[in-house]
Amino acid sequence: MIRVSGNLRIFQTEMRRLQMLDVVIVGAGPAGLSASVYAKRAALKALTLERDGMGGGQLAEAVQVENYPGFAQISGFNLAQAMRRHAEALGGAFETGEVSHVVQKQSHWEVQCADGTQYEARTVIAAAGTRRRKLEVPGEEQYAGHGVSYCATCDGAFFRGKTVAVIGGADTAVDDALYLSDLVETVYLVHRRDTLRANRRRQELLRTKRNVVCLWNTVVLAIHGKDQVTAFTTDTQGVKRTIPVDGVFIAVGAVPYTDWLPPETARDAAGYLLAGEDGKTNLPGLFAGGDIRHKPLRQAVTAVADGACCVASAEQYLHEKSKTPI
Repeated sequence: MIRVSGNLRIFQTEMRRLQMLDVVIVGAGPAGLSASVYAKRAALKALTLERDGMGGGQLAEAVQVENYPGFAQISGFNLAQAMRRHAEALGGAFETGEVSHVVQKQSHWEVQCADGTQYEARTVIAAAGTRRRKLEVPGEEQYAGHGVSYCATCDGAFFRGKTVAVIGGADTAVDDALYLSDLVETVYLVHRRDTLRANRRRQELLRTKRNVVCLWNTVVLAIHGKDQVTAFTTDTQGVKRTIPVDGVFIAVGAVPYTDWLPPETARDAAGYLLAGEDGKTNLPGLFAGGDIRHKPLRQAVTAVADGACCVASAEQYLHEKSKTPI
């Protein structure tokens, strides 16, 4: 028996837990939000689960997006919120919950959340995205939150007028350096190669920043401090030195959120899910889209496309299972 507490949202949540859904979408970044939109357009019973109440994935952390069609310039947060509002306007259902594991049954999937909440769905769309990769050097864990950060837009304001280092050479690292250069006195951009991997537009902007110092062919050996970060040690082709800094921002790539999936789910060597443009994985009824998927380009626009393709494939799968012609 369902106990109605007077809170309509709680009642609706309990109803969803007890009913069989057509699809559970795990992740509310661009891929998950797109999937939510297309699932409602397909009249599927769908629920999107997100790890935090804000959603938007790493797109929400981007200071500025300049390559999304239709927007010459827009903040990542505003773009993500626009996608969320679109999904909600169509009646898309969202719940906050971190998925701990999913289990494939004969006719459906059981989706288990860390808080004990369980959902049942005929299909699952994995759109959980990625998390920031760590350097794995001494001092990184010790000073996490005390000068070591993985999000410049989240923590940059705490270092206003100070000296910081950004570790990495791709788009995220250069974006972080650009953002921080308007706040801090000096930014050391540390890259293990002699050229950046970021796109040319970002590199051109970086060259205009006189307070950004690039350290080429350099790796970080350790991060030092007392209560907070005070310095880091580098190795530049055999030459070691310790540089005073107040903060270290780490942007050395990402690791896909796939721990919650069955071990038999096919992955590449880096852990990304093997799924085609149709989103189909090797497990029937499980689809993958967005940054979690093995593909050559990870951008908001490709994630949005993935979300739509996953829903189309899920819809086809459901029709085939029910022997209903499309």
